[in-house]
Amino acid sequence: MNRPEQDADTLEREAPVITDQPEEPTSYSQPVSLRTAVILMLVLIAFWGGNWPAMKTGLQHIPPMTFATARMVSAMLTMTVLAIVLGQMRWPARRDWGFLASAGALQMGIYIALLTYGMQFLTAGRSSILAYTMSLWVVPGAIIFLGEKLTRWNGSGFLLSLVGVGVLFNPVTFDWADQNAILGSGLILLGAAISGGVMIHIRGRQWTASPLALAPWQFLSASIILVPLTLMMEPNPQITWNSELLFSVFYSGPLATALGLWLFVEITRALPAITASLGLLAVPVVGVLLSAWILGEQITATNTMGLTLIIGGVALVTIGGIRGR
Repeated sequence: MNRPEQDADTLEREAPVITDQPEEPTSYSQPVSLRTAVILMLVLIAFWGGNWPAMKTGLQHIPPMTFATARMVSAMLTMTVLAIVLGQMRWPARRDWGFLASAGALQMGIYIALLTYGMQFLTAGRSSILAYTMSLWVVPGAIIFLGEKLTRWNGSGFLLSLVGVGVLFNPVTFDWADQNAILGSGLILLGAAISGGVMIHIRGRQWTASPLALAPWQFLSASIILVPLTLMMEPNPQITWNSELLFSVFYSGPLATALGLWLFVEITRALPAITASLGLLAVPVVGVLLSAWILGEQITATNTMGLTLIIGGVALVTIGGIRGR
């Protein structure tokens, strides 16, 4: 007698439940706190500043593209192991593929290739200065695409740092007849523009997974670009294996690239793109000082003036951020 009702109950239990909830989360956890972001920024500045003399040392024993590939593959292995140990290794969602193409293939692949290849023609200090002209792209891009405002403090810091970078580069003393130096400078400047665009992308995107969960796939995307490019450009690389080279690869790969990228993404998520990009102008300051100490590169009165201007610009940005809070 109750069979129709039982059938109805059975169908109701077996029918698929349709909800308005998406299969994957639409957002990720909140960014780190301001205090944590500042601490991470200081650590990143130290890591990336030391990477310039480390790379210059490594390039004495290995061709540039081979070095870039070794750096990327070692970074990929490092972040894969770390993600597995911390339980965050997972397949990326479809909506993350664009980010992996941007922050992986472009920034970690093309940018590293341009940077490493161009650096062989320049000193470590000058290379670091050119690489962090990305603020020239980030500041107007953040205003146009992210709606950020250039405050009085940020604007003053940007202008002061910009003058400092110009003084450090010192176009008057640059050898404009040296075609290799011009090529190296152009490649690094192009890489800086790419890095600035990716920084805006990171700040503006909605996160569906942690930076750590995506990091192995970023480095895989970069490796897919670098490995065939290296095989084509340097099919028979001449490598001198020694302790200097091993240290350079370890520092540039697992430390500066793997952990550095993780810190970079966390900082960019937590701070406005303008503030983060201007804060990272402290990296060439550390790069120039360490290159002088480790590699014996000369620090002139012009360098000292440029470094002072950049430090003053970063200080203005920092003070403005504190006052804003």
